[in-house]
Amino acid sequence: MANPILQVENLEKRYEDVHAVRGVSFTVQEGEVFGLLGPNGAGKTSTIEVLEGLRVADAGRVSVCGFDPQKDPNELKQVIGAALQATSLPDKLRVHEALLLFGSFYRRKRKSDELLTRFGLEEKRNAFYSQLSGGQKQRLVLALALLNDPKVLFLDEPTAGLDPQVRREIYDVIEELRREKKTIVLTTHYIEEAERLCDRVAIVDHGKVIAEGSPRELKARSANTTRIEVRLSKPAADTALKGLDGVTDARELSDGYVLHCQRTAPAIVALVKHLESQNNELVSLEIATPSLEDVFIELTGRRLRD
Repeated sequence: MANPILQVENLEKRYEDVHAVRGVSFTVQEGEVFGLLGPNGAGKTSTIEVLEGLRVADAGRVSVCGFDPQKDPNELKQVIGAALQATSLPDKLRVHEALLLFGSFYRRKRKSDELLTRFGLEEKRNAFYSQLSGGQKQRLVLALALLNDPKVLFLDEPTAGLDPQVRREIYDVIEELRREKKTIVLTTHYIEEAERLCDRVAIVDHGKVIAEGSPRELKARSANTTRIEVRLSKPAADTALKGLDGVTDARELSDGYVLHCQRTAPAIVALVKHLESQNNELVSLEIATPSLEDVFIELTGRRLRD
C-alpha cells in the first residue's frame, strides 16, 4: 500500500477539564473518502481542526500531505481545502467577490467562473451572501474550499441543519468529487451519510476510535442478523428479551428496545408470547437490515443520536 496522504497517531486534545480527543489514530490514502462518524461531542471536530492547523494538539503526531500542521501551517493551507461546521460571510459580500477574495489567499487557484458553473451559482454571481438560500450558501462554501484545487478536502458536518432535499444535492456534489478521486475527510453524525459517501469510516465516541473499516466491513459485525426495534407499553428486562428464541442480542434504548435476530419469525413469535405472559403490549415494531448504527449500539449500548 502506498504511503498515506494523511496520518494521525495517538492524537490527544484537551480543553481544561474536558478530554476531547483520547489517543485517536487513523490513516487516509490518496483518493479516499474517509469519514469520522459519531455523536455530537465525540471529538470529531476537534480532531479535524487539528488536522487543518486550527488547533494545537496536546500530544500525538499528525501529517497531512507530508506537512506538520503546527510546523508548516502556511504550506499546509496551500494544499488543503476546508468547509467548517459553521461558515458565515459578510451579508453584503457578493458571490463572485467571495471567490475573488478567497482566491487571493492561494498561489494556485482555479477559475472562479468554472466553480460558479459547477456549483450552479452562475445566476447568483452578483447576489449578496445574505440573499442566498441555505443550500446555495453551502454550495458556495464548497466552491471556496475547492478554489486552490486542494490535495485534501476537509468537510466538517457538511449537511448539518440542511433540509433533506438540499442534503441530497450536497451528497451529489460529494459523490462527484469521489468519482474524481478527490481525497476527502468528513465528519458526520448521519448514518446514511457515512454509508453512502465514505470508502472507510472511523466510528468515534468519547474521543476514541471504537471501530474502523469500510461500511460493509463494519456492518459485517452484524452479519446474518436482522434488527427489530420495538416500543412497549411497559418496561421489560433486557435479560428476558435476550433469552427469547431466535434473539442473539437485546439492548434498551432511550425510546424502546433493539433486538438482533438470526431467525426473525421465531423471534417475533417468542416476543409476542413473552409480552402476553407479562401483561405487556407492543406499541410499535420495525424490522430492518443492519446498519452502522447497529455497530454503534453493539459497541456502546446506545443510539448514535442519543
